[in-house]
Amino acid sequence: MGPEKINQMVGQVSRLLAQRLGAKGPTLEARVASRARALPRKVRKAALVLVDAERKAHAPKIARQLDARRVEGAFATCRDYLEPLGAAERLRAAALGLASSIAVIVVIVGGTLLAAMVWTGAI
Repeated sequence: MGPEKINQMVGQVSRLLAQRLGAKGPTLEARVASRARALPRKVRKAALVLVDAERKAHAPKIARQLDARRVEGAFATCRDYLEPLGAAERLRAAALGLASSIAVIVVIVGGTLLAAMVWTGAI
């Protein structure tokens, strides 16, 4: 696991913390500290594993000693907790998309029926 991948994971968790919980700070460590009470213990510990991995990733010899499964598990724990927090907005977007699709279908079917009626002389 390279430093680029770890930085991507840390960046995504940091962004989710800022978006979903309003965490403040320039780094993941600062954001976790700012919202520590809002996070369950399991998620907080997983985020701290990512912080530790980010620190170690900058030194190549130490980076090779990182437990990739542990880091990926910590990332999955954080992501799985933070992503569903925007579920209401995603549900609203899905409902709007469904409604617009139905409206387009109604307009197309109505136009086709009207054209068929005009063509056959029913109108």
